[in-house]
Amino acid sequence: MFHFGRPSGNLVKYIGMISFERAEEIVNQHIISIGSEIIGFLDSLGRVLAEDVKSDMDMPPFNKTAVDGFACRKEDLSKELIINEVLKAGVVAQRVVGEGECARIMTGAAIPEGADWVFMVEDAIEESGKVKFAGKPGKDNIAKKGEDIKAGEIVLTAGRIIKPQDIAVMATVGATRVEVSRKLKVAVISTGDELVEPDEKPAPSQIRNSNAYQLIAQVIRAGANAVYYGIAIDNEEATLEIVSGAIGECDLVLLTGGVSMGDYDFVTKVFDRAGVKIIFDSIAVQPGKPTTFGVHKDALVFGLPGNPVSSFVQFELMVRPLIQRSMRSAWTPEVIRLPMAVDYTRKRAGRMGWVPVRITEAGIKPVEYHGSAHINALPEADGLIAVPADIILIKKGARMDVRQI
Repeated sequence: MFHFGRPSGNLVKYIGMISFERAEEIVNQHIISIGSEIIGFLDSLGRVLAEDVKSDMDMPPFNKTAVDGFACRKEDLSKELIINEVLKAGVVAQRVVGEGECARIMTGAAIPEGADWVFMVEDAIEESGKVKFAGKPGKDNIAKKGEDIKAGEIVLTAGRIIKPQDIAVMATVGATRVEVSRKLKVAVISTGDELVEPDEKPAPSQIRNSNAYQLIAQVIRAGANAVYYGIAIDNEEATLEIVSGAIGECDLVLLTGGVSMGDYDFVTKVFDRAGVKIIFDSIAVQPGKPTTFGVHKDALVFGLPGNPVSSFVQFELMVRPLIQRSMRSAWTPEVIRLPMAVDYTRKRAGRMGWVPVRITEAGIKPVEYHGSAHINALPEADGLIAVPADIILIKKGARMDVRQI
């Protein structure tokens, strides 16, 4: 199922905390091979195109007028012309345009034989079945055969995420069946006795499960299929059963919570018992330090932090790019470089920081953010900025890359 950057037998477990850059490099060495399928073009919206789409004909397929007007010979522009025919789009001319003649023609109609020029209605003086050009000679107002697309030309390239305008192109070139990458099947599991589902009223010491539904939405936005396995209670055997089932049924497994250092944070033990080779389990990044990544022969596995901002950010930084690569997508994060509108200070250095920010007319402003549990901060954010590990202060006016979310 998988292609790795190195043989699975030589996978190395990194002891201790590794840099964000190294963690990203490790994840980038992995890709899930999921194949492709052929579907109807109208069902392909939002899917990743797996092969180039080529045109089966020239576009335009014939010389046609770009305006409403009169088709004539250029050499006759100075003459009074007899109108010998009226042509609308979709009608084939029955007469040849000869010397001293023209055809009244509507936008999109084929140019009649003999004509090599079209002048607009606005430049015409018409009387008693005759017309005279009264404008200034300019362009011929003819869209030439094949000037937009040549037969056999690639009109959509593999790797693009199909948009509504791409559907129009497919229809134009007759590509009613297209090859797209299959959707990755992604398992989402939450852990913790403190969690209840959103439709339940939490008891004292309980909270609603927001992480799982946030991750499901992120998976769907990334173009994959999300499979929700529910909440795993704080019991090693129960968690192992859910994780093992997800690994056997899905391509990628996302488990949130239970990956830090508490007494009930036994997810790494569960991964080991399920046959997962853990590559790293701690990243020098904020938020998201306890992010875990592992490899099973049947699936790739992430253990994401239980705090919702941490899981959101690490999904965007690590998981979403993996999903896109696996589906052979040409997607890259949207990044815009802007100046800071205010000074930004953090309490301590030592780890790379990813800070949620708003884009304003004045530039970048960090949102009010109380830490990785502050999920309400994210709806106010337009993107994230990366603060290098050794930096505490970013001055107003400094230009930063905003990774949009």
